[in-house]
Amino acid sequence: MTMFGLKEADVAVLVRAIAGEELDREAIRERFARATWTGIAEPGDRAAGLVVESLGAAESLEGVVARWPVARWLAAIAQAGVDGVGEEEMEKAVDRWKPRLKSEQAMLALRQAARYGARLLTPGVAGWPDPMADLGLHAPIALWVRGTDAALASLSHSIALVGARSASGYGEHVTMEAAAGLVDRGFAIVSGAAYGIDGMAHRATLASQGQTVAILAGGVDRFYPSGHESLLTRIVAEGAVISELPCGQPPTKWRFLQRNRLIAAASQATIVVEAGWRSGALNTAGHAAEMGRPLGAVPGPVTSAASAGCHRLIRDYNATLVTNAAEMAELLPGESGAPLLDTASVSTDNDSLEITRLFDALSISAPRTSSDLAARAGLSIAAVQSLLGQLELDGRVVERDRGWLKKRDPD
Repeated sequence: MTMFGLKEADVAVLVRAIAGEELDREAIRERFARATWTGIAEPGDRAAGLVVESLGAAESLEGVVARWPVARWLAAIAQAGVDGVGEEEMEKAVDRWKPRLKSEQAMLALRQAARYGARLLTPGVAGWPDPMADLGLHAPIALWVRGTDAALASLSHSIALVGARSASGYGEHVTMEAAAGLVDRGFAIVSGAAYGIDGMAHRATLASQGQTVAILAGGVDRFYPSGHESLLTRIVAEGAVISELPCGQPPTKWRFLQRNRLIAAASQATIVVEAGWRSGALNTAGHAAEMGRPLGAVPGPVTSAASAGCHRLIRDYNATLVTNAAEMAELLPGESGAPLLDTASVSTDNDSLEITRLFDALSISAPRTSSDLAARAGLSIAAVQSLLGQLELDGRVVERDRGWLKKRDPD
């Protein structure tokens, strides 16, 4: 028998390995579909979230495999009683998904997950962080996890500590003290495993024998940054490492931005410890505020550019000024009604999101075709061709015989 055109027995063995439990045929079908969707749709894909929520992951995947026309997608969604998607949005979504429909890639990701001992979490199963539902249709379809059950359970009482990669000694000191103090108060610490503030948050938590969870922008088999290989290995052993991307997937600028929404959703409050005016940590802060989660920022010297983003959050966006673990812990009860942060106003890039994704997929040295770029970026071939034209006019890409290249930045 086959399942989505693959041998059912082969699929069942791999799904059971990453599920860690016995499953019936229907559950295997649904888990495999969700695992496959994590490779087909880019993080936060609203249309993917809508079809999976309205039709189920398995039926939605069947629609992609069978190449349903847009009219059939819309009819199926309407029959499920769901509104909110138009013909144009659905057509663009289907065009995005087609280049990534590769069964061998889905099976390879499952084999790699089994090899590294990664598990697949889906909504409703033990360990799934229920607050992810606050992301609505932008919630992850599934999560890949390496780590302990205790760390996953600790997310129900956690605080995110985030900030600049190029942290100062002051920022790292405040982070170390804050993480230790929050652990003493029973909180788990969530962060993104980056250099600087994130890394210090994880290290200080482990040193205090607390629970920490790192949320990555690539597959859980590809630790990034490479300089944190030993740190992430220890987090796997004592805490948990989470990603919404399947094994083998690299981090990209777009995925880092989308990863930030998971950091904000997984924790009950977000603290920006140190951040420059255009720091990516402001993106995490924006997601937290959009969901109505408490948001704090640590002040720094007024002469320090490394704290300009924190001062901006406090002055312009009603982030609560916090200076120590006790004040951070006080955020959790929270006051409702504070103005939400306007994420558009703290955007760190003038490029459109689609251009960001396409630019991530381009190489400086290896020419890539439009179809290859579409698969890498999660965009339709037509969208890629249109965007390449814009980038060529801007002098940012160049076409060669074998494909397109990203131009080097001028020295």
